[in-house]
Amino acid sequence: MDSKDYPIDGKAFFRPSARSIIINEGKIALIYSRKYKYYKFPGGGIEKGESREEALIRETLEEAGLSVIADTIKEFGKVRRKFRYNQKGFDYMVQDNYYYLCQAEKQISKQKLDEYESNEGFTLKFMIPQKAIYLNRNVKHGPKNPTMIEREARVLEILIKEGYFK
Repeated sequence: MDSKDYPIDGKAFFRPSARSIIINEGKIALIYSRKYKYYKFPGGGIEKGESREEALIRETLEEAGLSVIADTIKEFGKVRRKFRYNQKGFDYMVQDNYYYLCQAEKQISKQKLDEYESNEGFTLKFMIPQKAIYLNRNVKHGPKNPTMIEREARVLEILIKEGYFK
């Protein structure tokens, strides 16, 4: 996904991320932003020296309070996103988002949100995917980057098309 709203010869900031796909009884675990009213998969940035799977486990626990069962992690796919990014001397960001099917323990722990996640009101929701797609595409999300929100809708559509929801 490329917003094409940045100087092509500009300076790029690279930030890979890992995102969990946790399906339970026909519903999917998503993070809801109460402030901007969008849904996203639990996950986030991969830190230096951390594997994708380690980031997936850490980020899912922090954002969603869900403990991923390590031996259930299975690679699903990747979405590359490029968009304008006017921070830290960069012109645009390249974000490779790695998605993994996995299962989580039944018990939900307390979230460990950072300041921006708390400010957005991140909340774990188990959703019917069609409803999350509809809301991501039909509700105003303020200043949030629309390619991020659309990225999640497209991954949900692929999951539906491939038969993960009966």
